[in-house]
Amino acid sequence: MESAQLEPEVEGADVELQQLSGTTAIADAAGDLSLVLDVPVELAVEIGRTAMTIREMLAIAPGSIVALDRIAGEPVDLLVNGKKIARGEVVAIDEEFGLRVTEVISPERRLDASTA
Repeated sequence: MESAQLEPEVEGADVELQQLSGTTAIADAAGDLSLVLDVPVELAVEIGRTAMTIREMLAIAPGSIVALDRIAGEPVDLLVNGKKIARGEVVAIDEEFGLRVTEVISPERRLDASTA
């Protein structure tokens, strides 16, 4: 049984497109960060990770200790929208915690990590 090849009919196939005005302004703005400076992002500090079963997770109660994949004193990760951008050490400022950034991940390494 032969299958028939149907070519779709395209209306307006002879349309000519004109150059849009103002494209140079868009190209100039591509390198201008001021357009995104007020966009909110979520910052998080990750001290470590672990894997556990649902049974183990449901058994967590006040006083439980969850072992993480980091050694005490090891630098923690600073994540922006879930992507690691820096590492640092946790510091106490008055009664709050903060992060002293000790290493910023290079843009090349950030791109490599996001494609992996």
